Amino acid sequence: MIFRDSTPEARRLSDYLREGSDRFLNARRRVTGLYLAGSAAFGVVALYQMGLIKRVPEPRLPFLDADRVDASGEAFTTLRMPDAVLGLLSYAATLTLITSGGKDRVSTHPWLPVAAAAKVLLDAASGGVLTAEQAVKHRAFCSWCLGAAAASVVALPAVLPEASAAARSLISNRPGGRSR
Repeated sequence: MIFRDSTPEARRLSDYLREGSDRFLNARRRVTGLYLAGSAAFGVVALYQMGLIKRVPEPRLPFLDADRVDASGEAFTTLRMPDAVLGLLSYAATLTLITSGGKDRVSTHPWLPVAAAAKVLLDAASGGVLTAEQAVKHRAFCSWCLGAAAASVVALPAVLPEASAAARSLISNRPGGRSR
């Protein structure tokens, strides 16, 4: 088959994600927006790290020097590739967890919100480590990197309520767990 076929379930998911409104979906949308903005920041840095642009556009402030930070050897050590590309891959994985599933994912696929929250926490911690590395090793910061790191930190409180509800669902549905 060359073309994909739709299903009623896929149509309901499309309608829910695009037009629905509830507490968890609204939070998922906020996180999606934050992660897409963070991905755009990684994209700018990746353009520089791959030589597609010669300078990283950045405000002229004494503590900012994206060119120095993003051209450093540390930015190319993991898997021998630009770290901004790894950031894009990481954010794509997080977006997959955030955007997967419909209205009932807390009860039908509770591992999705739990895994999404764990991944956002990992992203926030990674951003913190990279920010500390910039401060200690380079004594300068990349504004684009700070923006991407901030996206993860700001997203963290948004994913916790759904993850908590999903964890309760996992506990109540396991053998020996409390029934509803």
